[in-house]
Amino acid sequence: MTRNIFILLLLTLSINTIAQKEILKEDIFLNRTFSQDWVYGLKSMSDGLHYSTLERGDTTSIDKYEYITGEKIKSIVKSNEINNLKIDNYKFNHDETLILIGSETESIYRYSKKSIFYVYNTESKQLNKVFDKKIQLAHFSPDSKYVSYVFRNNIYIYEINSGKIQKITHKGVPNKIICGGTDWVYEEEFGLVKGYEWSHNSQYIAYYTFNESKVNEFSMDIFEGNLYPQQEKFKYPKAGERNSKVKINIFDLKNLTDVVAKVNKKTESYLPRIQWTNKTNKLFVQRLNRHQNHLEILSINPSSGESKLIYEEKDKYYIDIHDNLTFYKDDSGFLWTSEKDGYNHIYLFQISGKERRQITKGKWDVTNFYGFDEDNKVLYYQSNEVSPLAKDVYRINIWGKSKKKLSDLKGTNNASFSKNYSYFINTNSNANTPNTINLHNVQGQKIRTIKNSQQLRETLKNYDLGEKEFFNFKTEQGTKLNGWMMKPANFDSKKKYPVLMYVYGGPGSQTVTDSWGGNYMWCQLLLQKGYIVVSIDNRGTGGRGAKFKKCTYKELGKLETIDQIEGAKYLANLKYIDPTRIGIWGWSYGGYMSSLCILKGSTFFKTAIAVAPVTNWRFYDTIYTERYMQTPDENPNGYDLNSPINHVDSLSGNYFLIHGSADDNVHVQNTYEMVNALVKANKQFDLFIYPDKNHSIYGGNTRLHLFTQITDYIIKNL
Repeated sequence: MTRNIFILLLLTLSINTIAQKEILKEDIFLNRTFSQDWVYGLKSMSDGLHYSTLERGDTTSIDKYEYITGEKIKSIVKSNEINNLKIDNYKFNHDETLILIGSETESIYRYSKKSIFYVYNTESKQLNKVFDKKIQLAHFSPDSKYVSYVFRNNIYIYEINSGKIQKITHKGVPNKIICGGTDWVYEEEFGLVKGYEWSHNSQYIAYYTFNESKVNEFSMDIFEGNLYPQQEKFKYPKAGERNSKVKINIFDLKNLTDVVAKVNKKTESYLPRIQWTNKTNKLFVQRLNRHQNHLEILSINPSSGESKLIYEEKDKYYIDIHDNLTFYKDDSGFLWTSEKDGYNHIYLFQISGKERRQITKGKWDVTNFYGFDEDNKVLYYQSNEVSPLAKDVYRINIWGKSKKKLSDLKGTNNASFSKNYSYFINTNSNANTPNTINLHNVQGQKIRTIKNSQQLRETLKNYDLGEKEFFNFKTEQGTKLNGWMMKPANFDSKKKYPVLMYVYGGPGSQTVTDSWGGNYMWCQLLLQKGYIVVSIDNRGTGGRGAKFKKCTYKELGKLETIDQIEGAKYLANLKYIDPTRIGIWGWSYGGYMSSLCILKGSTFFKTAIAVAPVTNWRFYDTIYTERYMQTPDENPNGYDLNSPINHVDSLSGNYFLIHGSADDNVHVQNTYEMVNALVKANKQFDLFIYPDKNHSIYGGNTRLHLFTQITDYIIKNL
């Protein structure tokens, strides 16, 4: 009996030892030990019964699977069959006999890339290079006769059968004129990279022309170990400054004519989206005024360029651009999403622009529109109807009836539907559980599990982890705010713990969601070191309707900072929190927020870390900044009263600034000017610059180094 007890004790000690395994930064940021499962390169195939994926490894391949069984039907193409060509991305033509393969891909800015492109014939197994150099935005024409692409700011078409190349535009010059692509600010703030679209009958190419010759340039020194730095220059319009002049042209391949769409007003406007109708070959252009509170949809005749106003929408504050314009097959009507009733919902319109009905209704937002099964008159979408923290997948008919929730797991659900809307692949996670990827039919019934992050789940069993718990509280102003808190696994309510708050806080964003991620394992590392980690969504964030999101208009930073300070006050009153050891950190908008918090809330915050922060909105771009602030001339107090650079005299805690010198988005100028202001005020602070690193600050050991610095700073100063 004594021997059995001794063995049991040894086993218990052994289990506890395993459970207390130390989380290593190398495993988080270098070894990818805690990566969850994904399905890469997922595309539904045209029959709706199969899908393809991009399998990565020593050999890359495009593989075909059956939806219902998960059986791998075949490898459509393997890299070792095409001269060991690494497949970075791929696109099928309409009948899937041709594949456009991108290789040697190189990032340009946030979304834009350039690659060497090839056309692979799945029947003949022949591989042909489209062009000898790296090109952008390669795409099949709808009739599969051509591959269009952009090279050095001009549009070209490559005839697949003959191999001949035709140059469609001739005005493009780097840093002056862009044809078929977009400028930096359209890419970053409208998410628009591909600046041209084929008509469905392959006769027309509608394309953007950006004249950015009078836009001011920003320059960055790129060192890369050279004796002298190379200066990279690009056009970047800062708040209140001149934008590119933008036109929409329509090139007729049949008649070899080029007309300008009549969409430009005398007053400056943006043209954030273009889209062809299905049968009638009309080009719909979205036009948005510079204040971004008046949106118009125009129908363009491709032969004459004449425009007709179809629909317009106005907002007291601003209108967010989206990709949810969906035409009926016969172009008799279209679907559209709008916040015009205070929440984002789906509407049906006649093609003339007359509203027929609002399809979804309620005090919740449609967060993604997946598509319209016109044959069965059913729409599929994602919403936060259950909770602002969660997302679920729904179906509803075109009359706004028979709504049904299709996702069966709590948390955050993201769907990818088959082309005939027979199935959808749902990726689910929640606050403490990594991805599970399941196949469902369109009634919501689960058919099978594709992946469930099993390897990660087994790995996590080796660690004693704290759970992410949700909470809410009311501020002194009477606003209810949502947050999450993570406590050490061995939490003792009688102890006093230091707290690190994580903030982003920008318009429409959310950090408080029921989903896995957000540096989850790094937070667990901090828990092991005796910290509590918290995040709170302030006013101005998403998931709670337009009024909550837009209340920060013209005063970015003011209400958000008040709310984060209120969060610190709330935490300081909890019996297990040490009120003298509360810190805050954030990146980008979050760096802006953490800077404001340490300056305006020095009584409550001991330490702040700001990675790539905006320090004055006058330094940031036109589209983003003016959407929420108007121009500096129109709203000088809005810019100045809540810029950290103007509050440095209040600094009394520990402040750590971090920035990449090659940040094309939030320029390192923000940090340098903050340094100047701090020095002028004789305030001590810490600073680290990552040479040649962009806004994401990554590559090689960079992320490991960055989070080692942040972790050490927290330990030293909290």
